[in-house]
Amino acid sequence: MEKTIQTDSGIVIDPLYTQPVPMEERPGVFPFTRGIHATMYRDKLWTMRQYAGFSTAEASNERYHYLLSQGVMGLSVAFDLPTQIGYDSDHAMSEGEVGKVGVAIDSLEDMERLFKGITLEQISTSMTINATGFILLALYIALAKKQGADLKKISGTIQNDILKEYAARGTFIYPPKPSMRIITDIFAYCSKEVPKWNTISISGYHIREAGANAVQELAFTLANGKAYLKAAIDAGLDINVFAKRLSFFFNAHNHLFEEVAKFRAARRMWAKITADLGATDPKAQMLRFHTQTGGSTLTAQQPQNNIVRVAIQTLAATLGGTQSLHTNGYDEALSLPTEEAARIALRTQQIVGYESGIADTVDPLAGSFYVEALTNEVEAKAWELINKIDVMGGAVSAIEQGFVQDEIARSAYKYQQEIENNEKIIIGVNKFTAADQVTPEVFRIDDSIRVIQAERLKSLRERRNNEAVKASLLRIREAALGTDNLMPPVIEAVENLCTLGEIADVLREIWGEYK
Repeated sequence: MEKTIQTDSGIVIDPLYTQPVPMEERPGVFPFTRGIHATMYRDKLWTMRQYAGFSTAEASNERYHYLLSQGVMGLSVAFDLPTQIGYDSDHAMSEGEVGKVGVAIDSLEDMERLFKGITLEQISTSMTINATGFILLALYIALAKKQGADLKKISGTIQNDILKEYAARGTFIYPPKPSMRIITDIFAYCSKEVPKWNTISISGYHIREAGANAVQELAFTLANGKAYLKAAIDAGLDINVFAKRLSFFFNAHNHLFEEVAKFRAARRMWAKITADLGATDPKAQMLRFHTQTGGSTLTAQQPQNNIVRVAIQTLAATLGGTQSLHTNGYDEALSLPTEEAARIALRTQQIVGYESGIADTVDPLAGSFYVEALTNEVEAKAWELINKIDVMGGAVSAIEQGFVQDEIARSAYKYQQEIENNEKIIIGVNKFTAADQVTPEVFRIDDSIRVIQAERLKSLRERRNNEAVKASLLRIREAALGTDNLMPPVIEAVENLCTLGEIADVLREIWGEYK
């Protein structure tokens, strides 16, 4: 009996593909299956970003300057957990977490330290922040204004994707409906004031990290994107304006061909979703995306093997037509990346970009019987899931009913069972293991960071104009209770040195916390 081989998404792989798939599509033209630009990397490589942020703003700033000196083209900021869920560093809930998984940012003064010596008008910055994304964006805008920047020229992205937090990650604060209101306020504000800013990065990355397979990652991400489109349309925004600044954030795993098929299918599906909702401008129909190599694929055992995994995932992302890419450090199953690991990760992108030849032509795998068939199958399975979600009333309802969470949990359980039963081989884990494990140098963050941040907060609260602070927080409260856009009063508040926790707490009092 012939062996059956299938992808993690359950797509059966035939031993041989002999039938051509019709390929009338051209890159840069609807539905963008082959890429959103006619020439793709022939004219300009993808943006090479390296995700970094830890400890104090000064320590992260030092790493940014190092990465810029090594050739990164854009910055990508990681924030610590207290910053992500709206607590100042001196709050009781912050103990043990300050500066650990990202940088601690409490105020505009921290933001100034974070970007010291970096001109915001000349760099593109991505910020992985969701529940408090509006506050971090306000801090970034306030700093840009202090630097004398033209806000029409500053560019970057805030993740700002709260739906996947409820489904897969957990760093939410407020209930879904007010959270969606914050997001549409950001869309409206930036479309007028900061038009080059990507106002959301709809993230499949964390959905995949939580255990979803490739098809689920694609379907749940696009379903969330569809919910954001509808919320913005319901708020009276023009899809041909705001949809141009939506971007996506996907994971790249080890199955090279399924990942390439996923990225190609994603563009085609998003083009159809936006067109069905009324988008007629091609730029509002394009799916632009950032990719990060798969953190959950990294192993603590034989960590140098991860260099090879990351190289395969880099090929998947770039053969799939990504617009920007972060490559993980080989030691990230053990700790935050060391400087050496961050450099090797960046060099992996550079070698693929400048030495491999894949940038020489657009969509190099197009026309492959296998890749074209796989693209169609990934798309068909993803539509099945999206149609189920639509029947439930959309992504918000599907999340509230627990459907998305249950699907991810089932997939994660199945994947782990396959590893434990040796049905899925992970090199160094369940095959080709080594008795003498070599553990590389581990990067550690000292707990004294919290003391430093607490002292800074104490000094800040003594020096600032506290009457102006009270007035600013009151204006945020009034906007939240009414219909005024939240962004202007939040920007004013951070300029008056209100802290991130103080602003988050105003909205906690009004909307409560989601449980």
